[in-house]
Amino acid sequence: MRSVIRLAPLCICLAAPVAAQEGPLPPGLDAAQLLEGWRTPEGDRVAAIRLDLQNGWKTYWRTPGDAGIPPILDFAGSQNVAQVKVIWPAPHVFEQNGLRTVGYGGALVLPLQITPSDPNRPVALDADLDMGICHEVCVPVQLELEADLDGPGAPDPRIEAAIEAEPVSKPGLARCLVEPIADGVRVSAAIDVQDAANEVALFELRSTPMWVSESEARRDGGQLLASAEFVPEEGKPFALDQNDLRITVLSDAGAIQIDGCPKLD
Repeated sequence: MRSVIRLAPLCICLAAPVAAQEGPLPPGLDAAQLLEGWRTPEGDRVAAIRLDLQNGWKTYWRTPGDAGIPPILDFAGSQNVAQVKVIWPAPHVFEQNGLRTVGYGGALVLPLQITPSDPNRPVALDADLDMGICHEVCVPVQLELEADLDGPGAPDPRIEAAIEAEPVSKPGLARCLVEPIADGVRVSAAIDVQDAANEVALFELRSTPMWVSESEARRDGGQLLASAEFVPEEGKPFALDQNDLRITVLSDAGAIQIDGCPKLD
């Protein structure tokens, strides 16, 4: 397996780049690699990206919050790959300087379910990542990780644990009201979820990445009432597909994921 790491310019928080640095690893990142994983009975491959962050550093979830850097994963350079599904373990919520971000600290294992074009041939996986890692400063990083996946392999407990940490799918627990605002839409959700400490609702669109505000939430009996604003690049109201909505609720009781949010009557 070969790993090539490209370092983007250093920046202070989210400001424009101020200096270019060369080196095998950026500050805050100890290691980056592909875990080769195993082949399933159906012919798919299960692999993973592993990042080892230094103490106090973090990287971001697929929707990182107001001040985070959204990660971009590109597998277009791979060979014998028809589809890659990224499995995101439940993230953590970080509060710093009045801002909420969502992501991971320590070691992150990000499982990949890979469907080969031809299950009888090896997979040459090429994973390009554009991401941010942050502590007192934020470093935009570009990583290129490559691995040849051949042979049956063996289940890797690190990857299995990360798959188990994915939020539990709970469809049908939410109803949503969508209203236009000056530069996008506001989504208000009534979520039928048991009361628990430290509840946070995270909103996103599955097929159309865009900026989403930090959510506001409160309790009303057996429901969690949460809302967030979606703002597209053109900065105007748009027709939001409520079937495309995804709401992830994090709390001390665990993490759940709700795909689709029908109209709130």
